[in-house]
Amino acid sequence: MSTPPAPRPTSTAPDTETTWKLWILMVWHPALGLPVDPVAVLALDTAENADPAQHVVWVPLVYDEANPWRERLAEGASPERIARWEAEAGACQIAPADLPEGALDLRHAADLLLDELLGEVIPALPPRTGA
Repeated sequence: MSTPPAPRPTSTAPDTETTWKLWILMVWHPALGLPVDPVAVLALDTAENADPAQHVVWVPLVYDEANPWRERLAEGASPERIARWEAEAGACQIAPADLPEGALDLRHAADLLLDELLGEVIPALPPRTGA
């Protein structure tokens, strides 16, 4: 008698090249003098037939700092707008991010990336209020 294989978690992630895209939204970090302070993760499915809904997960406790991004995102995110934001220089920056392994869906991918920012990147930054 053979043992049946253990069930694998179901995933809505495509097995082929994914159209899921993630970006880190950053603002000016006063102590560093650069726009490297992460305030949110933006997740978007860029497939032509995909639901145009975007997912944004915000870094806790940076509400005021994130206001420039809230204003930009009020009109929604699209591949065209994101390309424009990537080309702009200034106090707000957007950087593409790799899709985390094990993401079950687009929202979960954004949450996993936020967890990484909260656990590794943000603690390594100096306090916002000075060097």
